[in-house]
Amino acid sequence: MDKIDFKKIHPELYRPSAKDFALIDVPAMQFVMVDGLGNPNSAPSYARAIEWLFSVSYAMKFAARASLKTDYVVPPLEGLWWADDPADFAARRKERWRWTMMVMAPDFLTRAMFKAAMEKTEKKRGAPPKSLRIEEYAEGRAFQILHIGGYDDEDPTLARLHDEVMPSQGFTFSGKHHEIYLSDARKTEPSRLKTILRQPVRLS
Repeated sequence: MDKIDFKKIHPELYRPSAKDFALIDVPAMQFVMVDGLGNPNSAPSYARAIEWLFSVSYAMKFAARASLKTDYVVPPLEGLWWADDPADFAARRKERWRWTMMVMAPDFLTRAMFKAAMEKTEKKRGAPPKSLRIEEYAEGRAFQILHIGGYDDEDPTLARLHDEVMPSQGFTFSGKHHEIYLSDARKTEPSRLKTILRQPVRLS
């Protein structure tokens, strides 16, 4: 049974250049999601969210392989980031950050399969996060680039996007800052981390 790898099927979404920002149209996709607040490096709720996202995602993957005879590579972790006060985000006061962490769920996975996967995971991990859900996320037009390096080294790239690229092409913000984590931070040196930085936009 061949595995579907969405990173290969959609290189425009998962394989951007590290040199230049690309303007793309992101299709509506289905995600398993968990919302939270706090520093991702220390908040227990963040670690719990990641555990649940991948436990449920892999349970659905195995269910699809058994019942649909379809196998796939579980897509990478993604995150939407913001703060009630934008200054807290810019100043990296991470304890005030809000986030939605998510993993793409192929459209052949049903809500019934999600419910079954959640119930299976609950037997191992106890009650799920209250915000755990599966839903469609429609992002639309966005700029993105590949960032190589530590998460705290993203600021110059984002400043170039916000202060130069977007204004020069007549765009403004139209959604939350979005990151896609192509590397496992537990096993990768910070200088080698690969992260897609994506910003939804609209004409100003």
